[in-house]
Amino acid sequence: MAKTKKKYEPIIRIVDVTNRDGVQTSRICLSKLQKTMINMYLNEMGIFQSEFGFPLTRHETNYIEANIRLAEMGALKPIMLSGWIRAIAEDVDAATKKTRVQNLHLSISTSKQMIDGKFMGKMTKEDVIKRMTDAVDLAKKRGIQHVGVNAEDASRTDLDYLVDFAKAAKDHAADRLRYCDTLGYDDPFTIYKRIKYIAEKVKIPIDIHCHNDLGLVVATSIAGAKAAVDAGVDAYINTTVNGTGERAGNADLVSVILAIKHSSGFAGKYRLDPKIDLSKSWKMATYASWAFNVPIPINQPGVGANAFAHESGIHADGALKDRRNYELYDYEELGRGDPIIIETGRKITVGEYSGIKGFRNVYEKLEIKFKDEKEATKILELARYANVHNQKPVVEDELKFLAKYPEISKLLFTVNP
Repeated sequence: MAKTKKKYEPIIRIVDVTNRDGVQTSRICLSKLQKTMINMYLNEMGIFQSEFGFPLTRHETNYIEANIRLAEMGALKPIMLSGWIRAIAEDVDAATKKTRVQNLHLSISTSKQMIDGKFMGKMTKEDVIKRMTDAVDLAKKRGIQHVGVNAEDASRTDLDYLVDFAKAAKDHAADRLRYCDTLGYDDPFTIYKRIKYIAEKVKIPIDIHCHNDLGLVVATSIAGAKAAVDAGVDAYINTTVNGTGERAGNADLVSVILAIKHSSGFAGKYRLDPKIDLSKSWKMATYASWAFNVPIPINQPGVGANAFAHESGIHADGALKDRRNYELYDYEELGRGDPIIIETGRKITVGEYSGIKGFRNVYEKLEIKFKDEKEATKILELARYANVHNQKPVVEDELKFLAKYPEISKLLFTVNP
């Protein structure tokens, strides 16, 4: 008797865009070392993909190369690293000549508002599709392994036109369609209907990229993922660490994962990427807050200072009797619970004017030893550059990175105007 073929069960994966959309946020930025550390943390956390930069931005070139080398060395694996460019053949040509990027997201506006308001009558809807498919064709010809196509302002785009756009992308061998709720215009109900319609018509895996202009970003993100999975295709939710992003931000990475793992409609019903390890959340969120110089909101899900705090008598009594009375998930799941040790006596820090004795003292505390004075001096010089580069004291994980990957660090610090 022939075996019945098991039906494919779609999966929800996470694509973090902190190093692309997050760093586009007005008034904040990350250094190239800090962006690399974010990639390292994302990889440790089991995140499927990092949209790690802009291949056509000159000051990103060495950073992109450095991270590709880390991937080749096995330090940034298995995470997928992808670049972002406009969906035009000229950008694909330049990106594939200037960098060794292997995965690309190609972006173009699709709504009537943006075709009229950005392209100013110079392009039709048909021109938009033609420009996108030409870019996809060239990317595939140049050996790009994974090509995603972004429909900017998808939530304000005519739905049948969006289907035509998605079909054209699929016919030209694009691997994914990114549905961009660019202005946070969708709500959980509209995005579910729209993405389910597209996914059923086209059968293409869908990225869900939402913004928080109306405070709905996590709800719309998971509703969009539910729609894709319900239609039988994989879903890729776009997130940023701590919800950083343009204007009111993007979907917070930890909040999205917690919602899928613990909300009543998702828990045990939808398949989340099994590689995800939430225990790295606390470390990554606190590092990103330090790097961005943006405090984590006190009420941030999972990692906020009040996420597991109880003061009301009824609540405190209930939580002490059984944490499940007032806590939906455990703080240990997020890597919380260990006391934070703060030195209140003498402290030696590493900066741009550090000397060799103080520097070696710091590394000895990290249990890192140098084979000789020459090697110590070499890493000290890198630490000085890191301080100038970050404009902040160099923290423990960064110091470890400098010692382990000195040549990569040199590349990160090198910018050629």
